[in-house]
Parts: sequence; structure tokens; C-alpha cells
Amino acid sequence: MVEKNEEKGKTDENTIFVGSKPPMSYVLAVVTQFNTSGSDEVLIKARGRAISRAVDTAEIVRNRFVTDAEVKEININTEVLTNEEGRTSNVSSIEIILTRKKSKKAEK
Repeated sequence: MVEKNEEKGKTDENTIFVGSKPPMSYVLAVVTQFNTSGSDEVLIKARGRAISRAVDTAEIVRNRFVTDAEVKEININTEVLTNEEGRTSNVSSIEIILTRKKSKKAEK
């Protein structure tokens, strides 16, 4: 089942959730998403301590692997999470949207 984000019409298949793995694991996932699925846009999401890893991932992709990619949008947010004991805590989150520039060959 593919959920749709009604707000922007994106599917979850173009989303990379960043966690505790090394940044190169996520770089591989983003590059694979751009190349194999033919996506023009990839969304990188992270929360809490993984935010810096998400930024690293986006920068490595842009500077080393997909040099025609650019940052379209960056969204930051605070999410309220409730643990098993019923306590709530605020956790920062980030969404980085990378897009691939249209090449002149592709337009012709």
C-alpha cells in the first residue's frame, strides 16, 4: 500500500527516512531513487539526532554523486511524541526535498 501525502501529492516511495546508519547508506538510497525509479524529486526525512545525518546525506549526494541535484525546499518542524509512560516530549524534525535539474538533452 502506498500512502499519499495529500498536502503535496508525493508518494512514500520517494521518501528516505534517515536513522542511525552511516550517511553513505542513505546516500546510496537517494542515488538509487534518482537513477532506477527515474524520480525527479526525493524527500529526505529525519528526527532528533539524525537531522545532522540527513543534512550530510543531502550534501554528499549534491556534491559527489548527483551533481545536477539541488535543494528545492527545506521544512523544519517540532513533533510531539508520547512514550510508553504517557509522557510527551518535543522532537525536532526536518524534510529536505532534492530535485534533479532538467537537462537540455531531456527537454529536446
